[in-house]
Amino acid sequence: MGFEKSIIIDGKDHLVGRLASTIAKCLLQGQKIVVVRCEQLCFSGNFYRNKLKFLDYLRKRMNTKPSRGPYHFRAPSKCLFKVVRGMIPHKTKRGMEALNRLKVFDGIPAPYDKRKRMVIPSALRVLKLKPGRKYCSLGRLSSETGWKYGGIIETLEEKRKAKSALYYQAKKEALRLTAKAEQQVGA
Repeated sequence: MGFEKSIIIDGKDHLVGRLASTIAKCLLQGQKIVVVRCEQLCFSGNFYRNKLKFLDYLRKRMNTKPSRGPYHFRAPSKCLFKVVRGMIPHKTKRGMEALNRLKVFDGIPAPYDKRKRMVIPSALRVLKLKPGRKYCSLGRLSSETGWKYGGIIETLEEKRKAKSALYYQAKKEALRLTAKAEQQVGA
């Protein structure tokens, strides 16, 4: 990836580990990164197996006083953040600064819905997973283990898509009219 002011990555249909490793590398090089639609990230392997793994991970806590940690976040965005954190030396100054350059969101919030989003080909499920292999989404996994906002994010996404469809129709119409005007001027 080239060095830009801020890269916005659309997390839809990316494999979590592959995406996280690419993000970690870019963060350490000094790139600012924003990841949107974390609830549509994917894990390879079927849902049941991944849920068992996640529940096993949730069971790991301090025996005498669980409030002392480790803390298991349920939101998909926080899950991705923790995966990336594991790939960065986050206890050093350099690692802390790298993590401060990362922003993660469920859905696509206001400032980023009108900005160009990118995909990472080396982390895309359709390119990296053999056809027919099973996979599951991080959103469903989070919803079934305690994340309460899946439905809200879904309705907000539907609103955003409807708004962007209207914008796209208006843009197409404007382009058609300008092309028609240029044709008339040229003739």
